[in-house]
Amino acid sequence: MSRTVTASCHCGAIVLEAALTADPGSAARCTCSFCARRQAANVSARAASVRVIRGAGNLSLYTWGTHRAKHWFCRTCGIYTHHQRFSDPSECGINVGCIEGVHPWELEPFAWNDGHSLLPGEDED
Repeated sequence: MSRTVTASCHCGAIVLEAALTADPGSAARCTCSFCARRQAANVSARAASVRVIRGAGNLSLYTWGTHRAKHWFCRTCGIYTHHQRFSDPSECGINVGCIEGVHPWELEPFAWNDGHSLLPGEDED
């Protein structure tokens, strides 16, 4: 499955396109220390397909630990838009709540991915 979607932050400063590798209905949350606090369900896309259409300079990057996982946020409204996965850097998670035409409340309940025990001593996704 490959479906190109447009996603944006709350204030509209960030707009991106991505080719999803799964249906938004397969969106999941992660149990790593960061994602468990953030609570945003995300759906998989090929990292190479993610293209920032507007606002690249307004994206803020957060990493920790090994810095393999990369989480991007809007500097203005603070919304998490997407992240490059720790478990597979060729994939990104796109915040399902940012995707145009997708209503996350219609997709509940979300599955949980076990990011907490992904690797001993590591706690990233």
